Amino acid sequence: MTARVSKILIVDDTPHNIDVLSATLNDEQCELMAATSGTRALELATRGRPDLVLLDVMMPGMDGFEVCRRLKADPATADIPVVFVTARTDDVSQGFAVGGSDYISKPINADEVRARVRYQLERRNLLEQLRELNHSLEEKVRERTAELTIANRHLRQEINERRYMQDRLNYLATHDFVTRLYNRGALDAHVSELLARVQRAECDAVFLLIDIDQFRLVNETCGCIAGDELLRQFADVVAGLLERTDFFARLGGDKFGVVVEDAGPDGGPALARRVLDQLADFEFHWEERSFKMAASVAVVRIARDIVSFDQLMLIADEAAYLAKREGRGTIRVHDSSLLEGEGHRESVNWALVLVDALKRNEFRAWFQRLTPLAAAADGRPHGLHIETLIRLWDPRRQKLVLPGMFIAPAERYHLIGELDRWMIREVVRLLGSMPDAHDRIDQVAINLSAVSIREPGLAQYVAETLREFGVPGRMMCFEITETEAIVNLQSAGEFMHTLHRLGCRFALDDFGSGFASFTYMRQLPFDTIKIDGMFVRDMDTDLVHGGMVRSMTEMARLLNKPVVAEFVETETVAGLLRELGVDWAQGFHYHVPEPLTADALRASLPLRPAASSAATVIEAPVPGAESAMPPAALA
Repeated sequence: MTARVSKILIVDDTPHNIDVLSATLNDEQCELMAATSGTRALELATRGRPDLVLLDVMMPGMDGFEVCRRLKADPATADIPVVFVTARTDDVSQGFAVGGSDYISKPINADEVRARVRYQLERRNLLEQLRELNHSLEEKVRERTAELTIANRHLRQEINERRYMQDRLNYLATHDFVTRLYNRGALDAHVSELLARVQRAECDAVFLLIDIDQFRLVNETCGCIAGDELLRQFADVVAGLLERTDFFARLGGDKFGVVVEDAGPDGGPALARRVLDQLADFEFHWEERSFKMAASVAVVRIARDIVSFDQLMLIADEAAYLAKREGRGTIRVHDSSLLEGEGHRESVNWALVLVDALKRNEFRAWFQRLTPLAAAADGRPHGLHIETLIRLWDPRRQKLVLPGMFIAPAERYHLIGELDRWMIREVVRLLGSMPDAHDRIDQVAINLSAVSIREPGLAQYVAETLREFGVPGRMMCFEITETEAIVNLQSAGEFMHTLHRLGCRFALDDFGSGFASFTYMRQLPFDTIKIDGMFVRDMDTDLVHGGMVRSMTEMARLLNKPVVAEFVETETVAGLLRELGVDWAQGFHYHVPEPLTADALRASLPLRPAASSAATVIEAPVPGAESAMPPAALA
């Protein structure tokens, strides 16, 4: 018996896209039909009865969503599976809402297209076979009632076949075809049922969102087959750490979810640490290459204030983003009762919190060293360069709160000037307590808000503080973040010139992240350029970011400005920066931030006595800086 040839209808208003999909499916032994409009697609679907529709979303006239609605509304075409082809992730949920079965991301990946098409065709074939078997069973029961002995034997066989197909359909509907784990739909159903029990106080549970770091590197350098194998091996590694009662699912891409019930207050973070520890020993091998793998983990306790799966995923995604921003292999625990709960920033009375913190002296100064990538121009050894960082101590929870949480409210409630003055005084006081180390400290950077430099008297405050504690101005560098608006360039220039006369330096922080970089460099007397870490962190894998770092470095060289690169996390990135001629590097690869104390500074001092006239410039973000601490530093 000759197998029936499957028919696929490709719908796209761009002929080139139809050609690409047709070429991709050329070897699948399918009959292909094509339509360039929604109206034509409906006509072909009704007349040709395809087995699958690959449907573009954005089309003139009738878009893909409307085409899908009409297909599903017509009984003749309602059972035809529709796979949306879209470049926008926002279209995915709407596509499922109108009856879509799956989606393919643009630009398309040929292997992904073929895999998803085979999956949908297999599913449709099984459904058709199931319908045929059901019809056959009904006929045979009616025909063979008189022959019960023989009929029962055949019936049992056919029931077993039907049961197998039903089980197979259920498996395909609830499992990921790459890792064989539960899929997002199955996780949604499980969490929804769990949330109902949590509301009735019948259980407590925790959710872990695990995001593989550098999965894209493997997928793009070795191909999607290697990427799929990595996902399977990664799933096996994590599954080996779980209990039989834990629910483990792949959410899509390089994200996985784990639901653990009755884990206790520390069960979620403990499991996350076990996952990261296990990954530290895991190495992925493909052909002659090997890759060390890590992951970022978000831990969310499923409490009564979470009422839907979508809400849980929003919270977990935000926590995972913050974990990735803090560096590779980190854990972010979300707790809505903590000040550091990013999703509850607006529910905190920040005005009262900040006023009380200033009154009770609950702010803390931390620092991070900068590392020279080249010898000094005069040939002398470099002295110590550091960046100072501000933190807020939450005494109720015994936790440190990062500046990303409280700097924006401090500016909104006009308290940022007091925070900047606290930081200036705290840093200068500490430097004044160790005059014997001044000859080995070249630069101590403090971040200033652009809001603060508009306040009258700040320059005078800096001068008086330096004089009070006997700290030379040449040790100080003040960073102004490029993404913050400097409203009055004239007053900013006067502020900078006043402190320049004391020997202080200025650095333009987060260079390249906004639109005012070149205006500021031309009109304000900055001494140093600090390249935004968002371009530096992945410049070894992102060609666009690598090109931007190269361009900014060349421009700084033309302006004769030293360059600092932040968020340097690997030796590979450090090597690229050396080749580009970047002067200084800062990041976890060289130094994890730590509390600013005299002992810590002395332990960081170079062995040689630095000349007091050393003029190399470095800097550091404080209020609002993105230099995040890993969980170990928060403990």
